[in-house]
Order: sequence, then structure tokens, then C-alpha cells
Amino acid sequence: MELLPDFTVQYPDTIEAAARLLAGKVESRLLAGGTDLVTNLRRGIGNPVLLVSLDHVKGLSSIVADGDALRIGAGVTLARLVSDADVGLRFPVLAAAAAMVAGPAHRSVATLGGNLCLDTRCVYYNQSEGWRRSVGYCMKYRGEICHVAPQGKRCHAVFSGDLAPVLLVLGAEAEIAGPAGARRVPLDALYRDDGAQHLALERGELLAAVRVRQGRPALLAAYRKARVRGAIDFPLAGVAVALEIEQGRVRELRVALTGTNPRPLLLAGTEELRGQAPDQALLDKLMKLVQRQASPQRTTVTASNYRRQAAAAIAARLLSELAASG
Repeated sequence: MELLPDFTVQYPDTIEAAARLLAGKVESRLLAGGTDLVTNLRRGIGNPVLLVSLDHVKGLSSIVADGDALRIGAGVTLARLVSDADVGLRFPVLAAAAAMVAGPAHRSVATLGGNLCLDTRCVYYNQSEGWRRSVGYCMKYRGEICHVAPQGKRCHAVFSGDLAPVLLVLGAEAEIAGPAGARRVPLDALYRDDGAQHLALERGELLAAVRVRQGRPALLAAYRKARVRGAIDFPLAGVAVALEIEQGRVRELRVALTGTNPRPLLLAGTEELRGQAPDQALLDKLMKLVQRQASPQRTTVTASNYRRQAAAAIAARLLSELAASG
């Protein structure tokens, strides 16, 4: 690990002030739980002159019920997501996914916003400064090529947050604050398919909250992931499925992936599976959809094709289990 770079930390007390500080300096970063950011800085990844701490920003750590929706502040810790009664009652899949992230100590400080805005990862990027210097810096930081695909012109670092796929299948919206004011967009619009710049945020913008509306009572959801170890590790492939069965046939099906692409991926084409029985033929169709759209590259120590096959198998298994339980 390297020594931390020299930087200044400022503690705004409003989200508007935080946005102004972010917009004021190009080399500035947000600091919430710091479980990902500080580790990267200790590896020599990034050299911010300013960290904008969100510790004192009012309202970021609140969970507010609004009719059939919950507004969850970006500063809510993962531990609180696991234990909050409203989250557990309305969206048990979100609480369950939060409980799968890292370990208890991490979850006590790591935040919803941090997990949703998690930096993309790659075996060539998440290394020590000496390692990266000896191999040659990559396109994502200080270099000009992607070591995963040297002939290409894009970064293939992968998004590995656990909460994004769950919130995508639940139809969540993101509340974004910035110098130009606040805006609300579908969570999917927070991301773009670029491993080097995977967040679609303008300069000075930050994620303030997510809003999740409760679906029909018959809508069931689950999340599962494959990882090297049964705890702590980032997903090699993670899948969230939301399913509603009516009279023995699929009325609603949404599937989202993490750990396979530079962005969390809401699977396209699942609407074509509506009206079909949840039998083996349907599972085979779903697996083919996943295999076509998941695009893992050599960004981890595990073979890319294994991660693709694992994602497809997990999706089929979750659909089958949800259909049986419903």
C-alpha cells in the first residue's frame, strides 16, 4: 500500500454546498463510507486535492415512507438497510442483497450511494502502484490502452455493486443533485457502458437518494451471486430477478446483472417471455438471453465464459424458485 496523497477534507452541511464544492475543483472526490475510495487511494489510484465528506449533509441518511414508496438516502448504511423494518417489510430482497455485501464491519460504514456508484474493477487496475507501473498503466487511469483488449478503444473494467441489479428490477428511480438543481431519473440512466467513466453524472452532480415504489403483492424478487469465496468477495456474476405469475403464466419478468459488464445491466427482451409457463423451455430462453447480453472479459482471475454461464444458470434457478414459491 502507498501513503495516502495530500488532500483537504471539507464538511458541507447541505447537499447544495457539497455539489458546489465538487464542481469547484476537477480533482475532487466524494467521501462517504470510504470502503472503496480509501483502498484505491492507498494503492495510488487517484490523486484528489479535495475530498468532500458527506458526514454532515442533512437528509442523506434518512429512510422516508411516502405512500407505497420508500425514499432511501444515499448515505444510509448497508447495515441499516439490512435491519430497517420498513425496508425488510416492503423490499426484503434489498435487505437480503445488502447483507451479502462484504463483511459486517464494511456494512457498518459502507453506504447505499457508495455501492450504487462503486468504481468499476479490473485485475489490471485494482493493483498496487508498483504493479501497475511495471505492467504499464491502463486506459482507466494514466494509460492509453486496455490490457484486457489491447486492440480496442474502450475500457472493459466491470461494475460489481450488489444493490444496483436489485433496484433495477424493482423499478427504482435515482434522485440526483447538482449545481443546476435536482433531477429524478430511472436508475438505469445513472450508468453508461464505459468502464472508465461508468456514471452518467455531470460535473458537480451526486446521487442524493433512490426512490422505490412497491409493486403488486404477487411480484416476487430475489438476488444471488457467484463469488470466489462465500463471503466478502465481489460478485463474479450477480443476478436479480423480479417475477409475477398469474394463472400459471408469467405476467411480469425483469432480470438484471452485475459483475459481468461495465454497468449493471437490465436484461432486454424479457417482455417477450410474458404469457409463457415457467417451464424448462422458458428457462432455456432466459439463459440464452443472459448469455447473449452478459459480456464478461478478462477482468478477474476467473474465466470469462464461466462467469457468463454462471449468470445464465443463476437467472434460470432464481426464476424457477420464485415460480415455485409463488
